[in-house]
Amino acid sequence: MNRIAVYCGSATPDDPRYVTLARDVGAALAQRGIGVVYGGGQLGLMGALASGALAAGGEVIGVIPAALDRAEIANPHCTRLHVVRTMHERKQMFADLADGFLTLPGGVGTMDELWEAVSWAQLGYHAKPVGLLNAFGFFDHLLAFNRHMQATGFIRPVHCGILLAEPDLDLLLARMAGHVPPVPILTMPAGDL
Repeated sequence: MNRIAVYCGSATPDDPRYVTLARDVGAALAQRGIGVVYGGGQLGLMGALASGALAAGGEVIGVIPAALDRAEIANPHCTRLHVVRTMHERKQMFADLADGFLTLPGGVGTMDELWEAVSWAQLGYHAKPVGLLNAFGFFDHLLAFNRHMQATGFIRPVHCGILLAEPDLDLLLARMAGHVPPVPILTMPAGDL
């Protein structure tokens, strides 16, 4: 993987572990020679991620919609900063520029990005790994809900392995590197749907 799209919050939680985590992930990716594609802001976890990667000499590509340019305070220190018109263009550019997706803690926008990456993999719009760093157990309930969707049959057995979740970055990156795409819905016979 040459570049990973990293989804994370633009907020700064009271618990400093989250900002430290984002900074450390940015640095770790840069040290591995993996470029970061992210939301382009300089606040919260997004800003910490970019700072960590840049301080370690990494490539950081920001993608921010014009409407959020001021609200999220676009990061002028990015290696490259793309200002796009819409959130749809932002997410499409993430997919176009990255070889995989990595989600850190965040809120509604982060969840939107994560589930779109999972949905697109399930459909076959991309064949890239989708990783979830479950640091501090942040995503425990989300992972339980994902298992519930599987158990009730809303996620087909062939697609149960799309979301790769680990509490450790090294292990998660190794699983992402070894990712084998599932049979996508777009190529499945109608009888298998």
